[in-house]
Amino acid sequence: MPAVRHKARRAAKVSEEQYTQSDLERGRLLFAGRVDFVMGAVSLKTLPGADRPEVAFAGRSNVGKSSLVNALTGRKTLARTSNTPGRTQELNYFEMGMEMDTPAYLVDLPGYGYAKIERKKVNAWTRLVKDYLRGRPNLRRVLLLIDSRHGLKENDREIMHMLDEAAVNYQIVLTKLDKLKVADREKIVKKTQEDAKKFIACHPIIMATSSEKGWGLQELRAEIGQLTAF
Repeated sequence: MPAVRHKARRAAKVSEEQYTQSDLERGRLLFAGRVDFVMGAVSLKTLPGADRPEVAFAGRSNVGKSSLVNALTGRKTLARTSNTPGRTQELNYFEMGMEMDTPAYLVDLPGYGYAKIERKKVNAWTRLVKDYLRGRPNLRRVLLLIDSRHGLKENDREIMHMLDEAAVNYQIVLTKLDKLKVADREKIVKKTQEDAKKFIACHPIIMATSSEKGWGLQELRAEIGQLTAF
């Protein structure tokens, strides 16, 4: 069983060699302490002050964004989950690392791509996110969540073009990797890497995760720790 388990995790993990023990420990501490919901903002005017670094999570509705945020923080209900995708239409702010030298914000962006949302809400989402991307100087990176079972879809590419145009650094994080057959896990990582090369602001390293199994969470915490360390 250990060999099988190692093989199952191989595609889920970004090599720890790119992270120092200090990075891994900072990432652990960042999420091990208090992580508190601050507010849900519907416009730039209502955002908290840009006095600390922040990392934003974006993704299609039902991509597993809330589950990943909850898994990263070790809490079951920090980020709201719903069987009705597309409900969250606010920028949800969480503060973390309050016990550390450099506290940070984690921002949960509203999900996109849910067909049953009326056009006016889609337009409102687009305006809100574009305003946020253009007007948030302390935004370190957008983590773009992609369901590993489906790969990049057309509306994911639209968001990536939006991020490119806004000159916002972003990185793809594959979710639900445990739902794939072992043989397909490495394939989806490589395919996504090839697709990502076509987008100028996309980080070259693809991270792969499973909220249920805990795969890739330590590395993702370390990555966020690096981003918010200055």
